[in-house]
Amino acid sequence: MVRFKNRYVLCEVLSDDPRCRQCIEERAVSVAVRDAIGRVHGDYGLACCSISFTVKYLNAYTGTVLLRCRKDSYRLLCSALPFVRHLESRNLRYPCALNTLHVGGTIRTCQKFLIQYNRRQLLMLLQNCTNEEERQCIQKSLLSCSLTEKQSQSGDEEDDDGTE
Repeated sequence: MVRFKNRYVLCEVLSDDPRCRQCIEERAVSVAVRDAIGRVHGDYGLACCSISFTVKYLNAYTGTVLLRCRKDSYRLLCSALPFVRHLESRNLRYPCALNTLHVGGTIRTCQKFLIQYNRRQLLMLLQNCTNEEERQCIQKSLLSCSLTEKQSQSGDEEDDDGTE
């Protein structure tokens, strides 16, 4: 059996309208990206990218989107992302742009990049603080940036060596 390799494209939704981020939905992002691929690369590009294209993660609060596609067609996807000009949600169009932040082979590498990216953004905010309360809040956020694995809540786990 052959394993199909994927690429994960981490994007940021840029918009001047603050309502845009609140109304982002996975379906709206998926439709907008597919339309852009169809306009730029035609039916061939759309067929290549549609095989395993999905929106794996969407954070409407930060405007972060993680897209998955096949390894052999991720360049078609990345080249079409600048042509996304609006997201349509609830029969309203919100002008926006998708900024590609990172392309990775696994979701974990994208998570690690996103943590470092957010840490850099928080450091920039820390330099622009006006009062001590803002500074302490941002410093607390900086210290909480980490990638930890969730541990099992049950205490009765079995050992892998075969003994029970």
